Amino acid sequence: MIVMGLSAKLLNDVSDGKKGSKNLITDVPGVKVGQVTVDKDDVHSGVTAILPHTHNLFRNKVPAASYVINGFGKSVGLVQIDELGTIETPIILTNTFGVGTAVNALTRRMLAENPEIGDTTSTVNPIVAECNDGDVSNIRKMQLTEADVTTALNSAAETFTEGAVGGGRGMMCYDLKGGIGSASRVVEIDDDHQYTVGALVMSNYGFLADMVINGQPIGAPLAEMLAADKQKEEKGSIITVLATDAPLNSRQLHRMAKRATVGINRTGGFIGNGSGEIVFAFSTANQVAHFANHDIEMVPRFNDNHIDTFFRATAAVVDESVLSSLVHAKSVVDRKGRLRLSFCDAARRLANQQPRYQGMVDTVLTQLGVSQ
Repeated sequence: MIVMGLSAKLLNDVSDGKKGSKNLITDVPGVKVGQVTVDKDDVHSGVTAILPHTHNLFRNKVPAASYVINGFGKSVGLVQIDELGTIETPIILTNTFGVGTAVNALTRRMLAENPEIGDTTSTVNPIVAECNDGDVSNIRKMQLTEADVTTALNSAAETFTEGAVGGGRGMMCYDLKGGIGSASRVVEIDDDHQYTVGALVMSNYGFLADMVINGQPIGAPLAEMLAADKQKEEKGSIITVLATDAPLNSRQLHRMAKRATVGINRTGGFIGNGSGEIVFAFSTANQVAHFANHDIEMVPRFNDNHIDTFFRATAAVVDESVLSSLVHAKSVVDRKGRLRLSFCDAARRLANQQPRYQGMVDTVLTQLGVSQ
């Protein structure tokens, strides 16, 4: 099968906006993404780096917010984002035991770019988020290095690969291979302005029996075939990064981040007790200078009375990003030698073993842009 990407409009898309040209978070002007994938013996992990822009983020911060849907996680940097309403470093996504390494690498990067940090001005707030890839990868080996993080940062570009790559290499989503997924929507305002809303997720959550795609309850027969019964407790996670070029302030970005919950849940997630769902949202408009020339700044702000368009776009891009992470992921052999099926491989196996589901499988794969 060839994955063409989610080019068609999803049947349950809650946004009226069209997809961006790449249908990636990097459709937001200035945003870039870089990744490193590590496959060595029983280690299957990596790093994904999101850069809001590339012209010295510490000196030119972006308005931002974070939202903790369920806080079972080890992310770094959220407190200062919530207090000051800005992001001043790239965002690094990796595995749980890679957080410390990523913080050090990101801090060294910012120190090299800004000699004044920690000397004549303040320190820096690195942003790192994680999911536990220990089900697939031998996380105890802690093999991710600062060089891996630096390479991901240096490779950042407007196009990037989705699926079981980068920080998503070892992730599982709905008991199938998960990973990195992304999508975008163009929001048109008053025929005079258009903005882009983009999302990138690192998906590592959900039970297969709960999964519904475009209204098709395909998860239940897949779970029965694979004996993927519901566990006693949801211990998965998903990290979501939202980006826009619209002039939204930190308060509005926080409201937008809350709507990521809608997108996460539309395919069957329910936000369990032991899960970690954390959202970052930033705008590339109205950047905040670290060395300000004036005490008072006048900046444009979008009117809340018409912000629902952005909320709809947020739900749509997060929903599609989760699906994209599943569609683009390939089956892998995990640290214990078990084959962990991708969604596409599992769906085809279902159709072959139980022909009564052939129609459902064909419909879902076609809607997801998979050439059979």
